[in-house]
Amino acid sequence: MQRIFILFVAVVFIGTGLWYVSRPKPLSVALYEVGAGTVESTVANTRAGAIEACQRTRLSPIIGGRIAYLGVKKGDHVKKGQTLIQLWNDDQQAQVSLAASQVESARKRVGEVCVLAENAEREAGRMAKLRLRGFVSVGAEEKAHSEAMSRRAACESVRTDIVQAQARLNVSKTEQGKTTLIAPFDGVVADIVGELGEYTTPSPPGVATPPVIDLIDTSCLYVEAPMDEVDAPRIVVGQFARVTLDALPNQILNGHVRRVAPYIVAVEKQARTVDIEVALDDEAQFKQLLVGYSADVEIVLKRQENALRIPTSAILEGAKVLVYQPDTHQLTERKINTGVANWEFTEVLGGLKQGEKIVTSLEREGIRAGVSVVPEKVPEN
Repeated sequence: MQRIFILFVAVVFIGTGLWYVSRPKPLSVALYEVGAGTVESTVANTRAGAIEACQRTRLSPIIGGRIAYLGVKKGDHVKKGQTLIQLWNDDQQAQVSLAASQVESARKRVGEVCVLAENAEREAGRMAKLRLRGFVSVGAEEKAHSEAMSRRAACESVRTDIVQAQARLNVSKTEQGKTTLIAPFDGVVADIVGELGEYTTPSPPGVATPPVIDLIDTSCLYVEAPMDEVDAPRIVVGQFARVTLDALPNQILNGHVRRVAPYIVAVEKQARTVDIEVALDDEAQFKQLLVGYSADVEIVLKRQENALRIPTSAILEGAKVLVYQPDTHQLTERKINTGVANWEFTEVLGGLKQGEKIVTSLEREGIRAGVSVVPEKVPEN
C-alpha cells in the first residue's frame, strides 16, 4: 500500500513537472494606452509632385539669325529688361539709320515749306487790302490768294511726310527688336541652347524646337502634385497642406491648396488623377528649394483636437481591437466606433475608454483573443 502511494505521488510529481515545462508561455505584446490627442483626416499624392516656379518662360527670338551677342550663361541671375541674346542685325540697323535720317530731313523741309506758306498768306492779305483801295487788279489778288493756298497745302503735305517717315522708323525699330531677346522678369537662367556665332531659328508650326533661353523666377515657388480622382471631390482651395521633400528629409513645409485642376488626367487607363497646386506659406524657405525637387503633399481634410485616439495599425478587420485585461493578463476582442482617421491615428467614438490598453503588435504569431500575454513597455502617446 505504501508503495502504491509513493508511486502515485511520483506520477503526480512527474506530471506536474511535465505540465509546468510544456505549459503555454505568455506571449510578449506591445501595448498602447488609449489617450487623447489630435487626429486628422488626410489625403496624399499618388505619384511624386514637384517644386515649380510661379513664372517660368522658355524664350526664343521671333526670327532666325546668327547669334552675335550672348550676354548670359547658365545659372546667371538677370534683371527685367536685360538683353540676353542679340542676333546679327547690321542690315536692320542700317534701315533704322536711314529711316531716322528721313524723319530729320522731313522735319527740316517742314520748316522751309511752311515758312514760305506763311509769307504767301501775308502777301495775299496785303494784296486784298490793295485791291480794296484800287491799287491792284482782281486778277493779281486772286493770283496771290491761290499762291498762298498752294504753299499751305505743300506745308501740310510735308507734315504728312514726317508722319510717314516716323512710321517707317518705327517699323524698322520693330524689325530690329525681333533680333533681341529681353528678360521679361527677374530670374535665373536655367538653360541655354546655342553658342555665340551659331544660327538659331524659331519653331515652325508643328515642329518642336528647343527654346534658346529657359528663364525661371525663383522668388515665387509652389508645389504641383497629382491626387487620386476619388479624393478630388474632397479637396478644396484653402485647405492646409504639408509638403515633404526627399532633398530635405527632416523638414516639413507648411502651405495651403491654391488650385485644384477642373479636369482629370488619365496617365494610364487605371491611373486617373487630378493635379493640385500648393502655395508655400513661408517665402523665406524658397532660398533652400530648387525648381524640380520631387515633393510629396499631404492635405488635411478634417482635424479633431483632443480626440480619443488609437494607432490605426492596431485596428483589425471589422473595426475591432484586442484589449488587454490586466487582472487576467489575457486579450479580449472588442468592436469600436471610429471617426476621423489617417495612416497614423484613428479617432475612437465608442467602444474604448481612456486609459485602457490595446495591442499594437498584431503582426506577431499567435496574437489573438483569449491568449495570455506579457506586456512590453507601454509607449508614450
